[in-house]
Amino acid sequence: MSIRHGLLALLDQGPRYGYQLRAEFEARTGSTWPLNVGQVYTTLGRLERDGLVVPAGEDEEGHQFYAVTEEGRAELRNWFDTPVPRTNPPRDELAIKLAMAVTVPGVDVPAVVQSQRRHSIKALQDYTRLKGRALAGESGPKAGRDDGSDLAWLLVLDQLIFQAEAEVRWLDHCETRLAQHAEARAARPEPEAPRGGPEPAKDAPAVRAGRRVFRG
Repeated sequence: MSIRHGLLALLDQGPRYGYQLRAEFEARTGSTWPLNVGQVYTTLGRLERDGLVVPAGEDEEGHQFYAVTEEGRAELRNWFDTPVPRTNPPRDELAIKLAMAVTVPGVDVPAVVQSQRRHSIKALQDYTRLKGRALAGESGPKAGRDDGSDLAWLLVLDQLIFQAEAEVRWLDHCETRLAQHAEARAARPEPEAPRGGPEPAKDAPAVRAGRRVFRG
């Protein structure tokens, strides 16, 4: 999630202060990724340092406004025009958990998969209900207002639904692969037990024969 570019997108529509930016960011994403005001002001400080925003005065209550610069607009347009890279995928806690679980003795990996599936299915059901209410105009950041916020919320919900669906499918696949792995291990022949005593060296009879000749 790029807070940096999200704030630039909001400032591209006019100067705003920190609390306004936080409220509008959360409204357009349905509070899916909540921000604290400290994050907002830290990001604004970095944007100002990089020449992408500048202070734009204060209101009567002492709120410091910020405005986007031409460099900031160019940065924003470049963000919109450039695909999100997948060469370095973000760390996924669930994938890391399962990767660790299959290598740590004593972990009931199928139970981990089942528990996560129940959680993911519940999340999918919750997102689907939210989408139904949003389509009916009963919920959303600004239900009934035609400023694009409801559309933004629906797009975020669609992404969450698709992501949850994909996670459930992946968990089904993991369960199948775990079962196949267990069957393959069970089908492997047991290693033969070592026979009693070491085998004599190939030249042992000759040595013994030589000794008998020597004693005679």
